[in-house]
Amino acid sequence: MTRNREGEQFVAEHVLSYQISGTLTLSDGVQNYIFNEGDFRFIRKNQLLKFIKQPPDGGEFKTLSVYFDQQTLLNFSAEYGYKTERNINSTPAVIQLKTNNLLTGFVNSMMPYYGTEVMQENAQLMALKLREAILILLQTHPDLKNVLFDFSEPGKIDLESFMNRNFHFNVQLKRFAYLTGRSLATFKRDFEKIFHTSPSRWLQKRRLQEAYYLIKEKGKSPSAIYLDLGFEDLSHFSFAFKKTYGVAPTKI
Repeated sequence: MTRNREGEQFVAEHVLSYQISGTLTLSDGVQNYIFNEGDFRFIRKNQLLKFIKQPPDGGEFKTLSVYFDQQTLLNFSAEYGYKTERNINSTPAVIQLKTNNLLTGFVNSMMPYYGTEVMQENAQLMALKLREAILILLQTHPDLKNVLFDFSEPGKIDLESFMNRNFHFNVQLKRFAYLTGRSLATFKRDFEKIFHTSPSRWLQKRRLQEAYYLIKEKGKSPSAIYLDLGFEDLSHFSFAFKKTYGVAPTKI
């Protein structure tokens, strides 16, 4: 029997991925992206994403991913003179890449290493494959140049809209601070100016409001939503919900 796996992650580095088998659904809080067997995708660094991994009937969920560390990209940029020419804030967090012979050939060349430690144990071979992947992306999807070689830290962005879009991600405050272009101290200060409460109190209240709406209006069960809303366990969610609304979530 195969089972779906759900969760969330912070994507710290650019990623090129190929869906070997199964289906992957990603959500950045604004849009859902679905990838089936044979699909290629590129994910920008510094993204918060929720995922659902669905294995094929009677099979395993498999993905081949290549991570582009910043030092490799810096070295490549210096050697070939590549630089970002425009702001990339409008670039989607997740990009479905058109399949082509170069990408397919690259994946086929990586398959003998899939599930082995060869790449981790051979730094020179890994460096060559990373450079090959970069060259292929630049040739087949030239607009990615502005993403790959953008070495700036996240800029200061609108805090209110960011938090209303990402409150359901269960990450530390320092991560929210970084992604909004602030130090932790500045993040907390700006947050209280906007929301007139602390980040932790606001997050719990906002998550519980969403939970109430999903249970009351959409007929969702508490066990189906608590993880999606950033709560670590069902008992903590139920306790917080009852303390706020005076009734257990199962009684709504």
